[in-house]
Amino acid sequence: MIPFLQVAQVAEVVQDSISTVVAEPVAEGMNVWELAVKGGWIMLVLALLSVVGIYIFIERFTTLRNAMKRNPLFMERIHDNIKEDDIKSATNYCRNENTPVSRVVERGLKNFRLSASSIRESVDNCANLEVSNLEKGLPILSTIAAVAPMLGFLGTVTGMVRAFWEMANAGNNIDVSLLSGGIYEAMITTVGGLIVGIVALFSYNYLVTLVDKIQNDLEAQIITFMEIVHEKKELR
Repeated sequence: MIPFLQVAQVAEVVQDSISTVVAEPVAEGMNVWELAVKGGWIMLVLALLSVVGIYIFIERFTTLRNAMKRNPLFMERIHDNIKEDDIKSATNYCRNENTPVSRVVERGLKNFRLSASSIRESVDNCANLEVSNLEKGLPILSTIAAVAPMLGFLGTVTGMVRAFWEMANAGNNIDVSLLSGGIYEAMITTVGGLIVGIVALFSYNYLVTLVDKIQNDLEAQIITFMEIVHEKKELR
């Protein structure tokens, strides 16, 4: 009889526990701000990194989109001016365009009296400087993409350490909510770090793609310009 009584008692306790859990109201979900506050000071750092990343993306995107705008008749106008030996008009036209391609061509026009190899060297150096200017800020965005997840993991580790430290100091009054609350607060920093890192990584790769397109177009225009230079040099 004793085993049957024990089973009956266990069943009664389980039934009471289930009834208690069902009867308890479901906690209201927290909004994004409450979750961020729970993450602690690391969430402030992640928020700062996200602001910096957004600023770099908007500024670089605007600059690169403007740099991609090109007059389809630009090289034809340069060809006509060089053919007429009107280097001054071609130089002024480049200054009015004010694009990476026009600045590179302008550098070549300034050295137009030199040999073709010297002109090619000058335009290549100018093109490298233009590409370097277009890439400003991208290393910072790449760093944010790498550092943000690491900061999130750091917040998780420090949060777990704090949760277990509080449990150790609680003595015999250990409550499961004490551990679970510390764990979910610590995991918030991981989520925040991953979100910031993933967005920064996609933004970085997209901007690098735009820079590559501009660089390829710049190389194509340099080849066209050098063909015009060789044509003019051969006629002399």
